[in-house]
Amino acid sequence: MEILVLIDVLEDVIERGIPLPFSGRSIVKTKELINMVQEIRLKLPDDLKQAKWIKEERNRILAEAQKEADEIIKGAEDKISALVNEHEITKRAYQQANEIISNAQKNARDIRIGTKRYADDILENLEKIMNETLDVLHSNRQELRK
Repeated sequence: MEILVLIDVLEDVIERGIPLPFSGRSIVKTKELINMVQEIRLKLPDDLKQAKWIKEERNRILAEAQKEADEIIKGAEDKISALVNEHEITKRAYQQANEIISNAQKNARDIRIGTKRYADDILENLEKIMNETLDVLHSNRQELRK
């Protein structure tokens, strides 16, 4: 992650500051710090774009799962209408159609749940990274204010 590298460099710049005796403060190169913060600002939109892409990908996968479920259900309904002609066959067809529809709905539900979990895991990881980044930035700003 490029932002984390930039934050490491920012931390190095701060650590290289010249300490002022008895104050717990340091003299740092302001221009260098400002450049690092600007670079971090430039990189943040990339991470936000990645999060947006993940969300869009999740929605696309959910839409595909729904489409597949709809196709399976339509296929089952087509089978039912083809078997309506004979009474015994019709009975069996209804049983099989209901099983197929039930399986299709279960498969679609399982796919949706898995997709949501996958997207949530990715977003959770991204959120964790973003929070860690914000914590480091906050900590560094606090250090600069001392």
